[in-house]
Amino acid sequence: MSEQAITRAAGLSCFQNPKDIKLLGGGITNVNLTVTDEGKQYVVRLGSDIPEHGVMRWNELALSQAAAQAGFSPQVIHHEHGVLVLEFLTATTFTEQDVTNPANLPRIIDLMSRVHHELGRVLTQPVLAFWPYQVNRTYITRLNASGSRHKSLLPDLLAQVKRLEFATGPVDLVIGHNDLLAANILDDGTRLWLIDWEYGGYNSPLFDLAGLASNNGLSEPQERAMLEQYFNAAPDQYWRPYQAMKCASLMRETLWSMTSEIHSELDFDYAQYTSENLDRLTAALSDFANT
Repeated sequence: MSEQAITRAAGLSCFQNPKDIKLLGGGITNVNLTVTDEGKQYVVRLGSDIPEHGVMRWNELALSQAAAQAGFSPQVIHHEHGVLVLEFLTATTFTEQDVTNPANLPRIIDLMSRVHHELGRVLTQPVLAFWPYQVNRTYITRLNASGSRHKSLLPDLLAQVKRLEFATGPVDLVIGHNDLLAANILDDGTRLWLIDWEYGGYNSPLFDLAGLASNNGLSEPQERAMLEQYFNAAPDQYWRPYQAMKCASLMRETLWSMTSEIHSELDFDYAQYTSENLDRLTAALSDFANT
């Protein structure tokens, strides 16, 4: 796969004299490479639609272009079927420790607030909605049909989906990123950038906030401070629906990994990733039951 990816990147029409083509770590739904051409460096993302995950590359492209126009993401240099070429940013990729750093967390929350309030204004193409409860029900249905090794867990997870969706209640809609892993946040020393719009689309802002917390291990005081900063209001009124979305985010990541165990051909330990997320989900559901 690596040799095929390098050959594909080298043959793209947007490059004049591609050199130093190297695999770029981090992608677990696609293959990423860096390419140097005419003195400039680029990122090449290779990946087709992934129906089992709801990934549609036309949706990723539309949101990547809009996010670049709004100044939140790197510029889209070229695109064709299964290929997205982006400008390379000289920046540090965040880790979970970077996200929870008190110096960084307020910056990330400010970035998400601006994305939610500004990105939709420059978006001129239809994009998908990402409703986590529909996403999770779909995963559960497909995992049952596929004979997942986790099949015994699915009935209880489906029952939890119903409880969590009811607790979420009415929502406001924004353009969400919907995949706030630490590795999707970059810091160039001056500002933060957001990358990877595979799952972007209309959603409640609570899902991005919950995903940021659940994917990066925020403490409860950090979560409450995050909600207070984002909404400029006391966090208590948002706490229960936020907790429901936090469980939904962790369930989605868990079901995503269960599905990848069956369908993905990438070299990644999905079984271990499933186990880690199941532990986080179990803890979050316990906290939610006590709210």
